[in-house]
Amino acid sequence: MAHIIVVGNEKGGAGKSTVSMHVATALARLGHRVGCLDLDLRQKSLGSYIRNRVGYMEKEGLSLPTPLYTDLPEIDQSTIAPGENAYDHRLSMAVAALEPDCDFILIDCPGSHTRLSQVAHSLADTLITPLNDSFVDFDLLAHTDHEGQNITGPSVYSEMVWNARQLRAQAGLPPIDWVVLRNRLGAQQMINKEKMERVLDKLAKRIGFRTAPGFNERVIFRELFPRGLTLLDLRDLGVTQLNISNVAARRELRELIKALNLPGVTPNF
Repeated sequence: MAHIIVVGNEKGGAGKSTVSMHVATALARLGHRVGCLDLDLRQKSLGSYIRNRVGYMEKEGLSLPTPLYTDLPEIDQSTIAPGENAYDHRLSMAVAALEPDCDFILIDCPGSHTRLSQVAHSLADTLITPLNDSFVDFDLLAHTDHEGQNITGPSVYSEMVWNARQLRAQAGLPPIDWVVLRNRLGAQQMINKEKMERVLDKLAKRIGFRTAPGFNERVIFRELFPRGLTLLDLRDLGVTQLNISNVAARRELRELIKALNLPGVTPNF
């Protein structure tokens, strides 16, 4: 069976689609068969990214390792039994269609609580939660006291992940490997950064996730989106001399893939 990677949180602007595209494309470049689903049915940033990539390759006559993307299939409402959810069927059908041809299926969730996102989390073998390095975003995981020192309780998102874990346990499936990515880390060892590190370490032990470094804020990510490209494609385009920022971003991606510890994956790029 394909290993399912879910990229999710309930907050926009944390870099979910950027992480999704780079992880999926990195795995494809490493020779793995990767399928992708975008559950943000309004914006579809990941879907747009991959469509941009396919269109750019056709225009330029290029052949780059590319994940297989599919939209959720439409279904006949009359086939849904009373009490069943149409979105559940659409998601399960999409996963079932990808699974025979994929080693990994990556599912990008919207930045809000939806039925689709809830079900996707219960399918996750690996859950990636990008998080901006601030207490505004930390509130997604748990609430803290006024000093930002002590955890006062879990958030609704943490409770959703807990429920997903319970559903997997009841079905006899392996536990979710939950990885929280600290995106947009500041370059300086600021007091806020140190506080974040301490409370994340405390919370990781309490609710069971691992932390890993994500991506710093870089202009290159926004520049590559219209062409559907990633950092790993630059050399195929004839860019042999990467600037310092691009080299650092490539290293961040390599460290991220290594930290995810996905089965059969060695980040040798």
